[in-house]
Amino acid sequence: MNLTPQASQPHSHRILIIDDNPSIHEDFRKILGPADAKLAEELDATEASLFGDHAGASSAQNFRIDSAFQGQEGLEKVRAACAEGAPYAVAFVDVRMPPGWDGIETISRIWKEFPDLQIVICTAYSDYSWDEIAKSVGNTDKMLVLKKPFDNVEVLQMAHALSKKWQLTQMGRKQMEELDALVNQRTAELRAANARLTGEVAERAAAEEALRRSEERFSKAFHSSPVPMAIQRPEGKACLDANISFLELVGASREAVLAGSTTFWADESTPTVLRQELAARHAVRNLAATIRTTSDETREVLVAAENLELGNAPYHLLILQDITDRVRLENELRQAQKMEAVGRLAAGVAHDFNNILTVILGNTSTQLRNPRLDKKLTCSLTQVQRAAERATGLTRQLLAYSRKQIIQRRPLALNEIVEQTVAMLRRLIGEHIALDMQLAPDLPPIFADPSNVEQVIMNLALNARDAMPDGGKLTLATTRVDIDKASRARNPEAQLGPYICLAVKDTGYGMDAATVGRIFEPFFTTKDPGQGTGMGLATVYGVLKQHGGWIEVDTAPRRGTSIRTFFPLSKEGFVAASAKSESLPTESTPINDITILVVEDEEMLREFVSEALGTLGYHVLSAANGRDALNVWAEHRDKIDLLLTDVVMPESISGRQLAHTLIQDKPNLKVIFTSGYSSELFGSEFEREKEHLFLAKPYLPDRLAQTVAMHLQSQGAPELAHANS
Repeated sequence: MNLTPQASQPHSHRILIIDDNPSIHEDFRKILGPADAKLAEELDATEASLFGDHAGASSAQNFRIDSAFQGQEGLEKVRAACAEGAPYAVAFVDVRMPPGWDGIETISRIWKEFPDLQIVICTAYSDYSWDEIAKSVGNTDKMLVLKKPFDNVEVLQMAHALSKKWQLTQMGRKQMEELDALVNQRTAELRAANARLTGEVAERAAAEEALRRSEERFSKAFHSSPVPMAIQRPEGKACLDANISFLELVGASREAVLAGSTTFWADESTPTVLRQELAARHAVRNLAATIRTTSDETREVLVAAENLELGNAPYHLLILQDITDRVRLENELRQAQKMEAVGRLAAGVAHDFNNILTVILGNTSTQLRNPRLDKKLTCSLTQVQRAAERATGLTRQLLAYSRKQIIQRRPLALNEIVEQTVAMLRRLIGEHIALDMQLAPDLPPIFADPSNVEQVIMNLALNARDAMPDGGKLTLATTRVDIDKASRARNPEAQLGPYICLAVKDTGYGMDAATVGRIFEPFFTTKDPGQGTGMGLATVYGVLKQHGGWIEVDTAPRRGTSIRTFFPLSKEGFVAASAKSESLPTESTPINDITILVVEDEEMLREFVSEALGTLGYHVLSAANGRDALNVWAEHRDKIDLLLTDVVMPESISGRQLAHTLIQDKPNLKVIFTSGYSSELFGSEFEREKEHLFLAKPYLPDRLAQTVAMHLQSQGAPELAHANS
């Protein structure tokens, strides 16, 4: 350590003389003040020999002498010097200074506040002994004793030596303070570094723990996830890991998947596309693909793939979403929508045909009644009538398919309908086909139209017969089923609750999926031209839909076909007695004062109906739509007794709206609705309007005359009138 005085180090040559004798002060000033050159040189040499320094100029001239005549005054001067920042280095203190403090007490008080001050005690041999002094102030290296009378050189030597010592003490203390500050600073730095390292170690431990937990959570989430996932190597064969859902989806063992011995992509281009996209650092989302399980079953999936790095090694994370059921439901929904659209088209065509057929059948029937008609013309009109009747049957099938045919539902015992229909079937299916019935006993009644149920059984049985040209077995089975949510999930058309199932099974050729997708379309057939109309199964489909049921098909090539139809149960819980047809009058007496308002948008049909009713003697008014009818009503309100109106008409006013308006104006007005659609399609309120009649198209003039006459003569609620053509 360098203790050489420097400019910045403390340096003081201030000396304080504390003595009650003024002459002593003068002596010290002479000794410590300016001296002759020779004495100064001797002092400098002595100092150099003691401290190894070469002061150069005389140091005696550097002392600044201050005087104090009592101990209290000396303490005040020491305090003042320290306050000024120029403390005393040495103090010469007399032992005896009456009447105040003596030298020993003065030294003790000064050292209590300023312990670094160097002290020279001036004493005679008759004063205190050294032991007494040491006992009073303690053993210290900061004090010297100067015996009186004193030698000048000795005084100078003491002054120089003690001031130098004071200076070195201050330098040492300052350097120690600096060293302490440096040590403290370094210690603080080391503590900060230690705290930082401790924090980093803690952070690293926390990070490692977080990583361990994250890996544990990822592993748990990966293996317990219901979503199929696999971590595949970049070459696209072996896998690092695969969860249970993935293994269940592909139907393979974990060992086979990890080893890459299982190829689960149905299309070889799929893994190539995945590798190319991931190699380009593109994330794969919703890639439609097909996988093939170990049982050779295909499943439709959506693939998501990401690049993954584990232990600095690249991998591919595959996530599969099984959408097989969703695709199936979407296909079924599209099929249902297609069937609905075709049904609307078929209904529209059938409705228009019914209008035309009503005109054709009505006019041919009228002409055939003429006894003077030419035989050849009679033959031609008869052929026209037969063709129109066949067309009427076709339109009925179209309406049945589109669920717009006229039906009368009531509680039925399905087993009885099956047994009655089978009696006719035995003659139709031939002896080469065995017929078996498996009818569950005590079935609750269904709510259906009996003729429609017979038609369903007949069409399904004949379709099964055609599928077994070389013979086979036809089975008709009935049973009660309860449809739950699982069953409904497999078939979106199914409804929850109890139903009666009628199943028709054959051992014929069976059908592939493409054929099954079209068998309910109108006019679709797999038979040769001229062998069928293609309306059989379409009619069955429409009947079931109109009755609130549905149909399911289970078939495969060379495995036969099973078609299950589902009918709703009757709420009444008992079988209704067979309805007896009411005998209608065959002739109607014309009443010339009865006026009928005919409202029909089809011009030919309107003219035919008007002419037919006019021939019977009625007074007929006609209108092409609801607005025209309101104008006619405004002019002939009091004369009109019966409204004969089509239900569906243009100009935003339907037949029902027109009837409602006119009945409000004339409550006793009779109303007959006509349409090619079922009355059930016009809402539940139409069912409650029992005071009105419904005449289905197409109808013959006789049916028109009978319905009008019956309604005019009725007082209560009449039955629904149906066309029998």
